[in-house]
Amino acid sequence: MIVQNLPVPFDRRVWLEATTLVRAGYVVSVISPKGRGYDVSEETIDGVHIHRHSLPAEKPGGLTYVVEYSLALFWELFLAVKISRRRGFDVIHACNPPDLIFLVGSVFKFLLGTRFVFDQHDVNPELYEAKFGRHDVLWWLLRQAERLTFKAADICLATNDSFRRIAIERGHKRPKDVFVVRTGPNLDRMMPRSPNSRWRNGRAHMVGYVGVISEIEGLDLLLASVEFIVRERRRDDIQFVIVGNGPQWNAITTLCKEKRLEDWVTFTGRVEDNLLFEILSTADLCVNPDRVSSMSDISTMNKVMEYMAFGKAIVQFDVKEGRYSAGDASAYAKANDPIDFAEKLLDLVDDPLLRKRMGQFGRRRVTEVLSWERQQPALIAAYDSVFRLPKDLGLFGRLRRLFTNANCTK
Repeated sequence: MIVQNLPVPFDRRVWLEATTLVRAGYVVSVISPKGRGYDVSEETIDGVHIHRHSLPAEKPGGLTYVVEYSLALFWELFLAVKISRRRGFDVIHACNPPDLIFLVGSVFKFLLGTRFVFDQHDVNPELYEAKFGRHDVLWWLLRQAERLTFKAADICLATNDSFRRIAIERGHKRPKDVFVVRTGPNLDRMMPRSPNSRWRNGRAHMVGYVGVISEIEGLDLLLASVEFIVRERRRDDIQFVIVGNGPQWNAITTLCKEKRLEDWVTFTGRVEDNLLFEILSTADLCVNPDRVSSMSDISTMNKVMEYMAFGKAIVQFDVKEGRYSAGDASAYAKANDPIDFAEKLLDLVDDPLLRKRMGQFGRRRVTEVLSWERQQPALIAAYDSVFRLPKDLGLFGRLRRLFTNANCTK
């Protein structure tokens, strides 16, 4: 398995998939970047062999991306060769973004006949459009990289039905070769903790957010909602706790100071799981302020299902996949409207019985439909289908057979 976006096991989807495959009898090696707390180059955890490589610090700018992607591809190929020589593998499982790992997969597919699985975490052309609002040459290049990735893939894993439709319609994959494997929460791990009143900062209510802090996550919209609640509605009884980190950390924390909201908003940065679960257990409700865009409309946000796993009512903007995931566990505000978002939030703050009903619905939906336990059969079925494919010998295998047959003839 190759992932470039996050270190493993911090990338929860990749880790759930890897450990599930190990329990199913597969030998699993993962190539990922290093990250804070994950700086060991090589280790084995829960039977998963992890190989990590360094990448330059994330900074905005086209040249930085060129350097990062080039170095990542070099290390991914180098480590894949190392793993191939040490213990071998039959499948390369590529997790985007970016849609460039097919280059590594294609080398092994061409030379050795290795099968290639594309695990689509994001739709990168829509992600670029959401960030920059334009269709330019870079957007076109992203579409071509996506097209080539689909072409190289023997099967695809999609995180929801919208992504599955893209794989079939845009990627021209056969429906039977595209499997929906949602990133459901692991309920064996996500257990409620005792609430800790310190997160309320002396206030009666607490609202939680967990996730990345970047342009598309809408934390500026959330701060606009907080400003309206504090200044216009004159509410001093709600504390907001924001868990996570990301490229817009400095911009969002600076914006919070400029709005003079520091007393009502707590930024924790990235925290370990026990502390995260304590915060979620303390929250009265949780929010997902992701901007409405072509990207967010078709994306399943992990944080929404994590909120549901803890039985929390949710407020989010109205998007298709968000509504599919949460259903009646969420209130839905008008697209990118922080005032309507604030009003929906206050309605829930002031109605504990409604919050309770919504939270119970969400927990039940996760347990019965969305949890990782419910997704594992689809992942195993996908891998069963991969190994039913005719074995491709690859160039080396064909040459070996050719020389063997020639020697037998002699």
